[in-house]
Amino acid sequence: MLTIIFFIIGFVILIKGADWLVEGAAALAKRFRVPDLLVGLTVVAFGTSLPELFVNIFASFSGSSDLAMGNVVGSNITNILLILGVAGLIYPLSVKGTTIYQEIPFSLLAVVLLGVLANDHLLDGAQGDILSRTDGIVFFIFFMFFMYYVFGIARKFKGIDGVLPDGTQRPLHSLGQILLGMVGLALGGKWIVDGAIYLSQLFGASESFIGLTVVALGTSLPELATSAIAATKKNADIAVGNVVGSNIFNIFFVLGISAMIKPLPIQTSANTDIGVVIVATLFLFATNFLGQKRILERREAVILLLGYLGYMVFLVMRG
Repeated sequence: MLTIIFFIIGFVILIKGADWLVEGAAALAKRFRVPDLLVGLTVVAFGTSLPELFVNIFASFSGSSDLAMGNVVGSNITNILLILGVAGLIYPLSVKGTTIYQEIPFSLLAVVLLGVLANDHLLDGAQGDILSRTDGIVFFIFFMFFMYYVFGIARKFKGIDGVLPDGTQRPLHSLGQILLGMVGLALGGKWIVDGAIYLSQLFGASESFIGLTVVALGTSLPELATSAIAATKKNADIAVGNVVGSNIFNIFFVLGISAMIKPLPIQTSANTDIGVVIVATLFLFATNFLGQKRILERREAVILLLGYLGYMVFLVMRG
């Protein structure tokens, strides 16, 4: 019972730790006059992926490869089907041309590449499937290409007002936030992984199931909050861009780091989950050409939410 309590508290500490680290690091960088653009593209952009990263780091070291894989794939499914579904219900989301023709296809490339690298038995007749350290390096190289693209796009914009602190915070305060953030991420990540393993043993469920459902939803809470608030404020660019960017981060960066720490054996059933991400991404792309152009309408948001509900039912039936 105590493990379950720590599991729940772990999510709170993990997410709060990410907030503290991002706020402290951003304030410290601003204090030393680091350009807003650089801070926004590094510290702030990584912020919403820190929960997935730390959970996966502990899962990799614990040998829980199914949990690590489920966390990333499940988070990507949750991001599109649940988070964009909720945001689209709040307010119809208009989408930029660069998001439609560059970022969503890049997100699709990420999950397709994952599907290819996770199926060694199909490509070279291997006895089992594994994401090797070499695969992790490949992911990380693609991640660097994505960051180069992001920097190129960002040069066209002058600022990111309202996102960064003003830099007046004392350095000692900022360092304290960074330290607390790191401790929170470490403790939260450890408690979540321990709790997920305990829950899988307690209920006879697979670690993959726990990762795809409870853990994926918990680590996606920052994206949910960001996109829901953005939709409420009618800022669709942040709502959609946050989700698409997070999905790219999760595969190329989080899964890449995880595989480099320790190769991840992949279950054949993961192909179905990867397929769901591909279908969801394709549907997101198609919504920009159905009905009102470049707008995710409420009826399409309902389809996303129904898709998420159907996927949860499928996972329960699959066990």
